[in-house]
Amino acid sequence: MMDYSKFPSRQIACIDMMSFYASCMASLHNLDVRTDPIVVVGNLQHKGSIVLAASPAMKKIFRIKTGNRLFEIPNHPKIRLFEPKMSYFLEMSMSITRILHKYVPAEAIHVYSVDESFIDLTGTERLWGDPALTVRKIQHEISETLNLPSTAGMGPNMLMAKLALDLEAKKKGFAKWSYDDVQTKLWSVSPLSEMWGIGRQSEKSLNNMGIFSVGDLANASLERLEKKFGIMGNQLYHHAWGIDLSEVGAPMPEGQVSYGKSQILMRDYNKREEVNTVLLEMCEDVARRVREKQQAGRTISLGIGYSKNAFGGGFQRSRTIGEATNDTMQIYKVCKELMNENYNQQAVRQVSVSVTKLEDEQSMQLNLFDDGKWERRKLAGVIDDIRTRYGSTALLRAVSLTDAGTAIKRSKLVGGHKG
Repeated sequence: MMDYSKFPSRQIACIDMMSFYASCMASLHNLDVRTDPIVVVGNLQHKGSIVLAASPAMKKIFRIKTGNRLFEIPNHPKIRLFEPKMSYFLEMSMSITRILHKYVPAEAIHVYSVDESFIDLTGTERLWGDPALTVRKIQHEISETLNLPSTAGMGPNMLMAKLALDLEAKKKGFAKWSYDDVQTKLWSVSPLSEMWGIGRQSEKSLNNMGIFSVGDLANASLERLEKKFGIMGNQLYHHAWGIDLSEVGAPMPEGQVSYGKSQILMRDYNKREEVNTVLLEMCEDVARRVREKQQAGRTISLGIGYSKNAFGGGFQRSRTIGEATNDTMQIYKVCKELMNENYNQQAVRQVSVSVTKLEDEQSMQLNLFDDGKWERRKLAGVIDDIRTRYGSTALLRAVSLTDAGTAIKRSKLVGGHKG
């Protein structure tokens, strides 16, 4: 048994907006997100455009959810189709955060995403009373002032609050878990991918070890898990017991372990040259972000998702290089090598690039056989400065002017979508 007296027990809440994009559009057009079939689609002019959000009624009645395509949506008079208004969504998100600031200080808020936040209500009892009632009060205020319905989970730490939200509150509106609920409510969870923090690949690896439920994970050998997954094995084990030492309000950069970019293409890219065009643009974006933080990375990852017309699938591969880099063309070179080794000539619909294993760029070794390395870094910095001052399209690579390029179109978007 776990001795929970050794671990923090706070009043943490995780508040999540119900179908946030759809709720925002419902609020804007005097609709009810709970009952009206609403869909937010990236671009209504492209049949292959992706569904960004769907209201509960849309999911229940028409079986359309996030990730579907525009052409899959039935032609029905009750369905309301909208394109995203990202500037409005961000404005609503900031309005939610302002409401949270009325109840707790800034350091007690962790904005997890545009529609989800953690807040630490520990010690607010003298101001607002029972923290659970305070959360309900916050939900009511968000609903009354912004017309946005929400769900909320509470727990003694961020993990438990998130689990209470995902596994119970999203059905009931509110749920509070304690350490006493771990064995009765958490251990029965199966498949493992329903547990926050466990992806499909980790689930498959755990299944191969004979671990199929969170209870199995909690009662597995810690030594065996650490041998298989390293430090992640230790985290998986303790999460299965409901233990999480993360602190609300910790600066986001402390958790920054990678810089990446993912893009769902507006059409199938059937030619390798076209894929390379998008790949170079994305490497440029990622490298710029790494340089802005004055960092460099040793591990470069490439993800390719094939079109549904090619029966889906794809690959995700990484390569660790000898010297850390933030050079666009070096990152691009590695990505092309990964493409050469894994690409099977099918139509591509999604591309992702990331750089990990970061370190301070001042630690980059000056290769004796590469005289121009630091000159290229200075040139890249000048280009970055120009784009920062005059816009991302102030300087472009020639490939961005071809039909395959997406940089110009993306420059007009907010958060990857129409403003």
